[in-house]
Amino acid sequence: MTITTISSRELNQDVTSAKKAAKSGPVFITDRGKFAHVLLSIEEYRRFTTSFPGDYSYEFAVGG
Repeated sequence: MTITTISSRELNQDVTSAKKAAKSGPVFITDRGKFAHVLLSIEEYRRFTTSFPGDYSYEFAVGG
């Protein structure tokens, strides 16, 4: 597993690279030098959660 750290600015400039890096391990995203978010592949997310439905058909709400 590879752990990657990128800034929010780097993420905004190159989302594709962050998504590729997430296939190998978590991508920590910093905001003004402090850890703010973590990007995971769906497979890693499923490994870390036990409440995810077994058929993985859960639909996430998008928006505010």
